[in-house]
Amino acid sequence: MMVLFFAGTVSVAAQNAAVATQPEDNVARPTPTYTAVDMPANPKLPTLWIVGDSTARNGKDLGWGDHFAPLVDTARINVVNRARAGRSSRTFIHEGAWDMVVRDLRPGDFVLIQMGHNDGGDLDGAKPRGSIKGIGDEQKEVVLLTGEHEVVHTFGWYLRKYIADTRSKGATPILLDLTVRNIWKDGKIERDMGYNGFIRQVAESEHAPFVDLSNVEADKLETLGQTKTALLFPIDHTHTSSEGATVVATAVGEALRRSDAPVKAFLLAKP
Repeated sequence: MMVLFFAGTVSVAAQNAAVATQPEDNVARPTPTYTAVDMPANPKLPTLWIVGDSTARNGKDLGWGDHFAPLVDTARINVVNRARAGRSSRTFIHEGAWDMVVRDLRPGDFVLIQMGHNDGGDLDGAKPRGSIKGIGDEQKEVVLLTGEHEVVHTFGWYLRKYIADTRSKGATPILLDLTVRNIWKDGKIERDMGYNGFIRQVAESEHAPFVDLSNVEADKLETLGQTKTALLFPIDHTHTSSEGATVVATAVGEALRRSDAPVKAFLLAKP
């Protein structure tokens, strides 16, 4: 069976059964059904949905998404974090997580999309979560260890699908570039692991709002300095502490204010 994805279609994985992984799992390893998904607190309000990987959500004390709601006027808009640890632009779709976001979207909603940290992984093998690097229409059929065939597309192809599906429900897609890793050279922190340019290009070609998070966060961390920044990354160079997640969430808010994303109208005034 070959799995093909096209904008506006539902993946075979979702048709057969929506699949999930355990919350602590950092590998794309499906289990039969989602046991729970976060839903808007007030169905009468529009919703800001967060879609991404562990850097947006990795438990309650990690990832900026779970620390972002205090920056938003939740009397006017819901904030729902559907990010999942270990996911790439490809596996978030293939596992059915994206179909469940699309199912719950309503006109007037917003979707913050941040993918790329895991897209450099293998296309097949034990962790088949990588996408083809680029934004074109290249594709490659792979055979997974399960024997399932899957057609893998470019990183940009998946981003365009997120955008098209979001717009098909009357909602607004917003592309964020990636959170910064604690990697330094000559006193400067790394600002791009190779995907930010693709994100910006897709946003421009699709006329979708682009949020330059990486530079805003990098500026904040360089102001703190290398020693203090290291304290915010106690696990590895990618995942922060709870305090670090708050710093990143604040950077997301600042980057949104500088962008043309209409959802910035729902941010609370800066303290």
